[in-house]
Amino acid sequence: MSTLMNRRVFLAASSALAAAGPAVAQTTHEVQMLNAHPDDRRLRQVFFPRLLVVSPGDTVRFLAVDRGHNSESLRGMVPEGAEGWRGRINEEVDVTLKTPGFYGYHCTPHSSVGMVGLIIVEGEGMMDNLEAAQGVRQRGRASAVWEEIWAEVAEMDFAAA
Repeated sequence: MSTLMNRRVFLAASSALAAAGPAVAQTTHEVQMLNAHPDDRRLRQVFFPRLLVVSPGDTVRFLAVDRGHNSESLRGMVPEGAEGWRGRINEEVDVTLKTPGFYGYHCTPHSSVGMVGLIIVEGEGMMDNLEAAQGVRQRGRASAVWEEIWAEVAEMDFAAA
């Protein structure tokens, strides 16, 4: 009976794995929330890196390295059908991104001084919200930082997208 039970367990587990499909490796990317850029101390209140390109299903972990920061998605800068996020001040937040597109985010208390960033999730349909994301009105120093970020994006090769 023990052999029969083990065989049943094996067959059930094999069926479950086959139904789940091939395993896809997801990656966790880290973004530090900092008072000063690690390579240029003159740049204050930053996400490092401020621009990431990831695959669908990857996770972005926002690390609370310095106190007083959070990460929150920006209204109008998340692909249609995708969920935004709002991390708490001084706490790490993990965001798993499944929908291809452009995800803009900021630090709530430091947005106007330019603490903003962008995550690009590659895949079919990723360009669908680019124009909408670029059209979101920004205030203060964030406006200039977004111009820099969009210039970096313009230099990327998304021909295969």
